[in-house]
Amino acid sequence: MKRRGFLLAASAAILAGPAWAGRPRRKPAPSVAQLFAGAGLGDASLGFAAIDLGSGAVLQAEGAGLALPPASTLKTVTALYALDRLGPQHRFATRVLRDGDTLVLAGGGDPALDTDALAVLAAETARAVGDWRPARFAVWGGALPQVEQIAPGQAAHLAYNPTVSGMILNYNRVYLGWRCEADCTLDLQARGSAQSPRAWTISAGTTPGGGFGHSVAEGREHWQVPRAGLGRSGSRWLPVRRPEAYAGDVFQTLARAQGLPLPAPEVAHVPPAGVEIARLDSAPLTVLLRGMLEHSTNLTAEVVGLAASGAATQEASARAMGAWLAAAGITGAVLADHSGMSAQNRITAQALARLLAGPQARAALRPLLNTDPLREVLGEAAQGHGRNGAPLVQAKTGTLNFVSCLAGYAAAEGREIAFAALMADEPRLAATTGQDWPQGSLSWVKRAKLLQRDLVAASLRDDAAPAALPPEI
Repeated sequence: MKRRGFLLAASAAILAGPAWAGRPRRKPAPSVAQLFAGAGLGDASLGFAAIDLGSGAVLQAEGAGLALPPASTLKTVTALYALDRLGPQHRFATRVLRDGDTLVLAGGGDPALDTDALAVLAAETARAVGDWRPARFAVWGGALPQVEQIAPGQAAHLAYNPTVSGMILNYNRVYLGWRCEADCTLDLQARGSAQSPRAWTISAGTTPGGGFGHSVAEGREHWQVPRAGLGRSGSRWLPVRRPEAYAGDVFQTLARAQGLPLPAPEVAHVPPAGVEIARLDSAPLTVLLRGMLEHSTNLTAEVVGLAASGAATQEASARAMGAWLAAAGITGAVLADHSGMSAQNRITAQALARLLAGPQARAALRPLLNTDPLREVLGEAAQGHGRNGAPLVQAKTGTLNFVSCLAGYAAAEGREIAFAALMADEPRLAATTGQDWPQGSLSWVKRAKLLQRDLVAASLRDDAAPAALPPEI
């Protein structure tokens, strides 16, 4: 089960396909139930709701009260929650402190900190310390609770399922490259655009068969990689399980290049004291959320959710976000995380559509979704003009095994809507937990995306009749 890399551009391209160009008026469109029945999704369940943003009328509703897995469409909720609790200008600070004879690298939960930015911080630190040489070097990640894996049910070697803590580097991933002849040479890097130092606290080797294996010994991580899947050369990202050691190791290398030798990094377990001598602030929260929604970055979602709640665990943080929804009158959600990776998450289409349709949500969320060419001309679409008559879509996709979701905004023919389309074959989802593209899932998702196209198109027609939502559960 996996959050795929389906970005909105793919869904927008489907919605803007030739079927819309120059399309003449024909007989009334099929109902939502008819479209669903012909979609070929087997025993799947559908939750769909579309709300007219001009009148507030519900234009389409089918299974809108069913609680279904939202997958990564949950990130829209997380974005609104973080904005409400932290504010759009919130920044995460990575600091360096001098505490007696110890230099401390203190992570502040910046989810986008990369090697190149850490190199800037190392250079600033070297200038600040001058001739002083610390006797100890410690790394602290306690600004956020440590979450060993974002989604424990997923395969442990998948790069989008790393450990979360307040010390984050390269989305807590390490870059594995290999060349294989008679034997394989494997190389692990903290890869950046300009700087890619060796990751000395992580090693990797090959195993003749089986799957990936991971172990920790004497403070070092080791990955066993199946030889059969490597080929002659290639690369992939692996998740990092000891983020403080990883970031400390990389910072030590970068500082040495600036003329500042540091002792081997230790992991600090208490909040740091001392004097701040260097600091690097993240981009504002709105920028981080825009990247999260565009690239469906799971780690960013968990980080901003944990920071917004202040809770001690991922589970408690998800419950706090659910309570925030309920306090806003949006009921029917049971949440297990902030990224949508957990198959235990449940929300109804009517709850998600109602949340997105609210004036404050629209004002906060739509600018964050405005990242591809279709979305950049939304103002034109609001007047009923699109490219070749095609609908213009601002939305977030979500995909797990036999789960496909789309939620956001669309405009065409003088109408703008907020919508949520949740589709799930829950028995097949449960049966394929932890599998990567199980048999039949890819074709199922493709059919689900075509149905999403048709549902949004039907809701945007100017002859779409108002519907009624069931009572919320």
